[in-house]
Amino acid sequence: MSEVRMRSYRQVPRSEADGTFRYTHTWERRSFLGRLGVCGCCGPLRPRYKRLVDNIFPEDPKDGLVKSDMEKLTFYAVSAPEKLDRIGAYLAERLTRDVVRHRYGYVVIAMEALDQLLMACHSQSIKPFVESFLHMVAKLLESREPDLQVLGTNSFVKFANIEEDTPSYHRRYDFFVSQFSAMCHSTHEDPDTRSRIRVAGIKGLQGVVRKTVNDELQAIIWEPQHMDKLIPSMLFNMQDNEDSDRAGEENPASLAESCFRELLGRAAYGNMNNAVRPVLVHLDNHRLWDPNDFAVSCFRIIMYSIQAQHSHHVIQQVLSHLDTHSKNTPRVRAGIVQVLLETVAIAAKGSIGHIVHNQSNAYTYLSPISSPPNLWLGPTVLEVFNTLLKHLRVSVDFEMSDGSRRNSATSLSSTRTKESEERIVQNAIIQTIGFFGGNLPDYQRAEVMMFIMGKVPVYGTPCHTLDTVKIGHQGTKRIQTMLLSSLIMVTSGFKCKTMCAGLSAAFLEPLCSISLMEDSELRQLVLEILHNIIDRHDNRAKLRGIRIIPNVAALKIKREKICKEDVVFMKKHGQQLYRHIYLGCKEEDNVQKNFELLFTALALITIELANEEVVIDLVRLTIALQDMALANEENMPMFIRCGIMALVAAYLNFLSQMIANPPFSQHVSKVIELRSMDAQYLLPEHIFREKCG
Repeated sequence: MSEVRMRSYRQVPRSEADGTFRYTHTWERRSFLGRLGVCGCCGPLRPRYKRLVDNIFPEDPKDGLVKSDMEKLTFYAVSAPEKLDRIGAYLAERLTRDVVRHRYGYVVIAMEALDQLLMACHSQSIKPFVESFLHMVAKLLESREPDLQVLGTNSFVKFANIEEDTPSYHRRYDFFVSQFSAMCHSTHEDPDTRSRIRVAGIKGLQGVVRKTVNDELQAIIWEPQHMDKLIPSMLFNMQDNEDSDRAGEENPASLAESCFRELLGRAAYGNMNNAVRPVLVHLDNHRLWDPNDFAVSCFRIIMYSIQAQHSHHVIQQVLSHLDTHSKNTPRVRAGIVQVLLETVAIAAKGSIGHIVHNQSNAYTYLSPISSPPNLWLGPTVLEVFNTLLKHLRVSVDFEMSDGSRRNSATSLSSTRTKESEERIVQNAIIQTIGFFGGNLPDYQRAEVMMFIMGKVPVYGTPCHTLDTVKIGHQGTKRIQTMLLSSLIMVTSGFKCKTMCAGLSAAFLEPLCSISLMEDSELRQLVLEILHNIIDRHDNRAKLRGIRIIPNVAALKIKREKICKEDVVFMKKHGQQLYRHIYLGCKEEDNVQKNFELLFTALALITIELANEEVVIDLVRLTIALQDMALANEENMPMFIRCGIMALVAAYLNFLSQMIANPPFSQHVSKVIELRSMDAQYLLPEHIFREKCG
């Protein structure tokens, strides 16, 4: 049956006098072939919102959304916001039916209508409508059609940019985090389609972040189960930069990096650990520590994106991760240490806070604007150094244990490779210690110096921190070298106001004990540490190399009048310094560098710490050195005796010009002139020349 008879009612006036009406009806034939709604053939009895929704869909989906009817629907929704939830539910019903029937044209029209309704309606009643909207977006994301996935993502992004008046207490985005993360790892066979899906997934994650990160009720987004999906999805696309020729938001790598920066920039104090841990896990799973270019790049992004006062969280996480990899290959450990060095360097540049020491020996952060830019704040500074020194010791242990297992030519080559790799780890740790210590305030740096010195094994003194029996003499020497090298890095640029602050008795005693060891390399390191601490006016570069300086005034040496505290220091510790310089000069394994460093040490003491009493003591010291070389009661090698004489000549020439004593200066010049004619081997320019007999 194609037609049906229907009764229609209309008003008819009863009489013109009273103005009343009566109803009459007529029978009409209406076609049954028109568009039927849910209510079957009774179109006029269907709810108005359903008729308005149906009217926005054209007969041919290619014609697109019927704009005039869409305007009517929008006006109706704004005028009657209580109907929004029903409109959304009906649209969701139609969209679900169209997706199942693969009528994708109508799906696009439905999503366009939803987007317009979302943008137009802002009220309390939008909450139920949003639930229908999110349900429809989820339907599109679950489909296997890339176009529908991209369509659903675009709608979600538009929704994410809407600021709602009131927070949602029950809405969750777990499904969307999982689905968008899966899209970020798309393996579609077509490269263009794969890129489209990945870009859509990244945009979806960015939308989730923007929608939830500022909502206190949605703090759950920072929980590990969500961060473990969000962060690796971004890193995967940053790492897989196969679409580098694409520009802007069409490039998954650049878009992922932008989203990664935005997420980290919004991370609060308590969320930093959950944001950084997935990065470390991702680098482990994909073996990106060797080579570590991508790892370094990731942590540069992290350090430049987070707030400066959160930097210590990142450094602490990397240190903890280094602990978990303490038995891994040298290259992996070196990669982690190099990342740590990069994070420390950036933290030192960007930190704007003071480090203050409270009564519980903890470091507390303050944030005055006027604070120096090179201070770094941390959990506990000594804890960081303790971790680094522990891994330095572990590296030396590995190096020594591998060296003791050389049994064949094949194992010898592999062992040398392992040793060189361990040296890379050790050098990276020393650089990190130096850079970290170099950006601490002076009083903290002094504490770190004492801490490191307490780790150096010194023969004849108790050392409970290192067991030197298991690693033998070579291992002990290696640890001493590494720790002293770390001290050189920490003391570089150290400017103590008084020498007592830099060379306390507890620090000076073990340092001078090391200077008496029968190893020229260790003595050189000790002298360099002394140079760093004593030289407070950067004069060391002008004194580099042992030589007869014709005009000391031309060096433009900077100096100040010695303070009372330094006078007291020299009265208390001066003889100790002189004694170790004296004993260090006669060591038989001294080389040219040892004499150069001894000359620089004497010159720096003269510049920084010399008053009249100290000058007299220094002259006595040099005369005693000369007498020792001439008497030769200990049968020293000829090179050592000539080196001592050359050192005395170079230093007395420098001292005579510094104190401006004409008779003394004339006498020194006369002796140097006679030596240049008859005994050139007693002058530094000759004895330290290559191929000198």
